[in-house]
Amino acid sequence: MGRGRGVPVVLVAVIAAFGVFVQSGSTSRGQKGGIFQISFAPQSGLDYIDPALSYTPPGWALLDTTCARLLTYPDRPPPKAFEPVPEVAIGYPAIADDFKRFTFRLRTGFRFSDGASVRASAFAHAINRTLAPGVNSPGAMFTRDIVGAADVLAGNRKTATGVVARGTTLTVRLTRPAPDFATRMTLPFFCAVPPGLPSPQEGVGAFHSAGPYYVVEYRPGERVVIRRNRFYGGTRQRHVDGFHVDLRAPSPVEMIRRIDRGEADWGHTIAGVFMDPTLRLVEKHGINKPGGRFFVKPGLTLRMVAINSSRPLFRNNPRLRQAVNFALDRQALQATSGGSIVSRATDQYLPYVLPGFRNAAIYPLQRADLAKARALARGNLRSRKAVFYAPDFTLPMQAAQLVKQQLAEIGIEVEVRGVPLHIATAAYLNRLATRGEPWDLALMLWAPGVTDPYGYINLLLEGEVVEGATITSFRSRAYRQEMAQAARLLQNRERQRAYGALDVRLARGAAPLAALNVIEEATLVSDRVGCITLRPILDLTTVCLKE
Repeated sequence: MGRGRGVPVVLVAVIAAFGVFVQSGSTSRGQKGGIFQISFAPQSGLDYIDPALSYTPPGWALLDTTCARLLTYPDRPPPKAFEPVPEVAIGYPAIADDFKRFTFRLRTGFRFSDGASVRASAFAHAINRTLAPGVNSPGAMFTRDIVGAADVLAGNRKTATGVVARGTTLTVRLTRPAPDFATRMTLPFFCAVPPGLPSPQEGVGAFHSAGPYYVVEYRPGERVVIRRNRFYGGTRQRHVDGFHVDLRAPSPVEMIRRIDRGEADWGHTIAGVFMDPTLRLVEKHGINKPGGRFFVKPGLTLRMVAINSSRPLFRNNPRLRQAVNFALDRQALQATSGGSIVSRATDQYLPYVLPGFRNAAIYPLQRADLAKARALARGNLRSRKAVFYAPDFTLPMQAAQLVKQQLAEIGIEVEVRGVPLHIATAAYLNRLATRGEPWDLALMLWAPGVTDPYGYINLLLEGEVVEGATITSFRSRAYRQEMAQAARLLQNRERQRAYGALDVRLARGAAPLAALNVIEEATLVSDRVGCITLRPILDLTTVCLKE
């Protein structure tokens, strides 16, 4: 949801990202028209409205209403919600040169909100905007492997030579095989944008877009005004006339109170905030009731302890990595992320809701198995000392201290180091991936933004985040071959089976990380909201207002 093929992630800014593609809905009769009121708090709200820069769940939720993409995710329940479908593209791209050349052919009929036709140049410009020097677009992690991208990033060219737009045909050439490239095009970074749209470092405000809606006004820190695109040529259903987004809620809790009182229709923050006992949301509304207002749905963000396989303690030491997995008390660690209501314990790398997941019960989810952990650790403890990185905030540091206590039971002495970086920035993951950083274990979240096993297996374990380095520095020729083979499979069922089996083998055998839990997504809406579709974030394009 890394800086090469890896993803510090979504959904989203990386570490606090939440994917936007799981759907579960209840539909109520609604009226056509009306303005949908949204409230965001600065602490967990909108970063940018510019598709080249936005990298937070609120930003992506808004952009989903304004975007027209080559491929997109349908407004449908799972499993269809996880399968990319053509939007502006006529179909899936033609693939050549061993996944290094992708050719998209576009539909006619899509138009920007000023009436201009959408041509291939709109997508070529979107790609090049992520590479514009000085902009520091998080989307560059998905475009750095395009032929000529390095020249654009260095300021030597304005466009990448590997991106060619001719009329309604877009061809992209890459420097190495990229089986995930078509799926990358579902991300908001690659919305169609007017070919002359500038690329300022602070991002653009109001601009013409080709999706169901467009941004009429944007005042950072104050408001966003979004209205219908009367020239929209796609098939996505829309009901409301537009959205008014108030960016001035004093806190996430107050934002939720405004929704509860009916002063706003929706807002976004992490699931744990909704469980603040002073809000009493479960008591007042229940959870996941048909026609209800409060929902907690399976999410796509994986919380884990990364294991640095390049350091002496864990290098070529899978038995000790397995021992760590057996020694962790996942139930106790789950409490530091909000408990069982807002997360689900896991020992695998694919989220439960992702097609292909196969529950293999590899490690204990309720409590540690110290007997197995000690047996695996015996003779493999080496220096016995480990440095643990965690974001320097209360809950992550609580989790780090718990890990320290739990690993002491098998003879590992853990030194906890708080990293003074905001948890919702890519900088934390970039630091983990920087060569020479002296960490052995690290607490992190992972949400690649694309709902495909490739994002949780290939991008996480072999994706290059900083100068060719991966986060875990996991190196295995055999597993890399298996990952590459799975990525090249195009048939959904065969692909899902391959990744499901690979997920189990990786977690059980190589154990390059310790999965802890999958973060849920919480949604509260006002009592006037109908047509509720959760993916797991509310689908704003399809909402309606009750009669």
